[in-house]
Amino acid sequence: MSKALLLVDIQNDYFPGGKMELVDAQRMAANAGQLLALCRQKGIPIIHIQHVSVRPGTLVFHYGTEGIHIHASVAPLPGETVIQKNYANSFRATSLHEQLQSLGVRELVICGAMSHMCIDTTVRAAFDLGYHCTVVEDACATRNLEFNGVAVEAAKVHAAFMAALAYGFAKVTALKNLEL
Repeated sequence: MSKALLLVDIQNDYFPGGKMELVDAQRMAANAGQLLALCRQKGIPIIHIQHVSVRPGTLVFHYGTEGIHIHASVAPLPGETVIQKNYANSFRATSLHEQLQSLGVRELVICGAMSHMCIDTTVRAAFDLGYHCTVVEDACATRNLEFNGVAVEAAKVHAAFMAALAYGFAKVTALKNLEL
């Protein structure tokens, strides 16, 4: 079964100095960088997903800002695919599915941001399209949230979403346990 690596939204706005810094963004970047190097070494196809804001009032990923750029820790090399998206789902209104089909990919290794948004949505969409998914959980990050006046720490947000994905949509693993 052919594999590909999806690096989702690892962009400058999620890091210190950006418009929406995530908790553990540096850990995510370091682990995603190691995963990327390993996949490059093994010749696994790599697809960088870059979110571009098009909705009025959004806080991050605006054209012409430094925040929209893919973070240096996972910067694409010449020849690596970069797909821009405008929705949480990396498949919606993009060529991602067609490109994966043309490569014969049936298994996806996925990492990036945010665990509760684009990672969750992309994994579920990939599952619905018949892909076997592995999420490298320590190469993902999220942020603190609030619901009905209750503060939810990023670690708990991340754990809840990884647990939900592991329940039937993906294999969820740490980088050190990943088998490529």
